Amino acid sequence: MQHVSLHTATTLTEWSERTIRRRVADGSLQCAANNEAQHKTMICFDSIKHDICISLNPDDIELIKSADSGDAKAQNDLALLFLEHNKLKSAVYWLELAAKQNFTDAMHLLGCCYLDGNGLPKDDSLAMMWIAKAASLGHSIALAQIQSIRVT
Repeated sequence: MQHVSLHTATTLTEWSERTIRRRVADGSLQCAANNEAQHKTMICFDSIKHDICISLNPDDIELIKSADSGDAKAQNDLALLFLEHNKLKSAVYWLELAAKQNFTDAMHLLGCCYLDGNGLPKDDSLAMMWIAKAASLGHSIALAQIQSIRVT
């Protein structure tokens, strides 16, 4: 992998966008030429790899590449990796991206995050919305949760 988007770099390092932009400006991070077609700032992966907030194996690098390119399953899997390392804010970022693409596992997990207040403020309404959306698209666990709520 040569470059990742600015937003991916923020989740990988847990640095703010401002910090990354400041480090690009002072030369401590390398930035690819702006991708005018996509209007994205791309950060050289090698310049952040020692500052990534979780340990990665070689397969994870491909996962990041796929998630950064918009693959919903990869985004969900990357969120799970962040959840395993208790990096909730980064996990929620990837869950939101995948959920907005109607990836049911991400919808369900995002609903559970809202339900428990993991990585974002507890919000029962948003929790129910995401879990119900996942259920409506056939997610079996979400469907069982919705049915158990209706029974009680």
